[in-house]
Amino acid sequence: MDIALDLQSIAAQEHALVFPRFDADRAWQLGSHLHELARARSLAVAIDVRTFGQTLFFCALDGATPDNADWVRRKSRVVEHFRRSSYAIGLRMQQTGSTLAEKHGLSIAEFSPHGGSFPLAVAGAGIIGSVTVSGLPQRADHELVVEALCAQLDVDYGRLALAKA
Repeated sequence: MDIALDLQSIAAQEHALVFPRFDADRAWQLGSHLHELARARSLAVAIDVRTFGQTLFFCALDGATPDNADWVRRKSRVVEHFRRSSYAIGLRMQQTGSTLAEKHGLSIAEFSPHGGSFPLAVAGAGIIGSVTVSGLPQRADHELVVEALCAQLDVDYGRLALAKA
């Protein structure tokens, strides 16, 4: 995996995946789409869609654990704090050889810079929340979210997918 290439690709994903508007119905559609993808692939994941301060969709599929729900919380806090994908933040930390605790004073008990949480951006409003998946390896968590966002926004996933590792 090429960290610089992944960071460039994630920046393109974050730029392209912007909703014209976002509400509770759209959150349900996004969460339900992720649920169907995960169920069809027999993935043991937790899925969360939230605006900052309010959970709008949450589910845990068979095999997901309470740890997955905690990872969701910690990854989504990274998006809330940095307004960037948790995977991008984690790759930046890896690239610089630093941690969130060292660089930003953020506790690992509250923040997790691992892939799987992606900012929900709305045109004219900016980042208003996050969509998060936990249960797969972090790069796969991230890509499942991006795949679902592409489907919801009618964007070609093949154009935005991360390069094969």
